[in-house]
Amino acid sequence: MRKYAFLEKPLDLEGTAVVKIMFCDSDEGVLLFLYDKPDANRCAFDRWYENAEEACEEWNALLDARGWIGIEDPLPGCQQDAFLPIRVKGREAGKPEWGKYEILRNGVWEDYDP
Repeated sequence: MRKYAFLEKPLDLEGTAVVKIMFCDSDEGVLLFLYDKPDANRCAFDRWYENAEEACEEWNALLDARGWIGIEDPLPGCQQDAFLPIRVKGREAGKPEWGKYEILRNGVWEDYDP
């Protein structure tokens, strides 16, 4: 399950003004992705929480009036923090090219340069 939200006001964390967050619940815990721009597609950094209650307790009071907005889970092999279908190039073939990405457009994987 994924959901995202905008903060009521920017929050300075580690020298980065966080304006948007995404919550991603998994069997291993909760990843919270932090974004430095309202329209950012990939996160600036992330945090891990043991459970959803812990993550929500820390962030719920900071959200703007829209609150949490549900979003579909990523396609298999795609980046969990991305709002678009983006994956590491070569990962599906077992030869990941770290730092290089592909995006799914019109059913075709194309090079993607964020």
